[in-house]
Amino acid sequence: MANNLGLPTLAATMDELTRRGFTEHFIPTNGMLRAANSGKIVHADEVMVVEYHRYEGVSDPDDMAILYALETLSGLRGTLADAFGVYADPGVGAFMRAVALRTRR
Repeated sequence: MANNLGLPTLAATMDELTRRGFTEHFIPTNGMLRAANSGKIVHADEVMVVEYHRYEGVSDPDDMAILYALETLSGLRGTLADAFGVYADPGVGAFMRAVALRTRR
């Protein structure tokens, strides 16, 4: 199933986002995100979701993921991926809930 960019896979979307300047890969760490390339740490109140892409497995419900394109207040841009269901990373979910609350104000 293609996402809203018309790309059929998570990997293809990550490549496209990298081409568009989302070059960091964010990793959840103790309620914050660490940028894998630069090592910078960012807090939820410094992050904005620019776009997100959801993938749903056609034949396997376990094959579901979401990819966030994020930008920080300092201009750092990157991606954060997570699965749905039993494979979801609780750290990603907790962080993104904090981002969502901040952006609703």
